[in-house]
Amino acid sequence: MAIDEIQKENFFKLLDQVRSQVDQLKKKNRELNRENTRLRSKLNEVHKEQTDIFSTISESERMAMRHQVSGLIEKIDKYLEE
Repeated sequence: MAIDEIQKENFFKLLDQVRSQVDQLKKKNRELNRENTRLRSKLNEVHKEQTDIFSTISESERMAMRHQVSGLIEKIDKYLEE
C-alpha cells in the first residue's frame, strides 16, 4: 500500500469514529432534552401546588410574627445608634 492509501484509510476510520461519536452525542442530547422537559413539567406541577408561607398561617400568627420582627428591628436600630 502506498502512504497516500494508508493515510486515506486512517482518515476514513477516524471519520467513522467521529460520526459514531456525533451520533452518540445527538442521542444523549435527545435523552437529556426529554429528561429536562420531564423535570420542568414536574417543577411546574410542584410550583402550582405550592402556597406561600403567609397563606397557611392564621391572622393572629401573622400579627405575632409582625410583632416579633418589629421588636428585632427596634433592637437592631438601638444597636446601630450606639
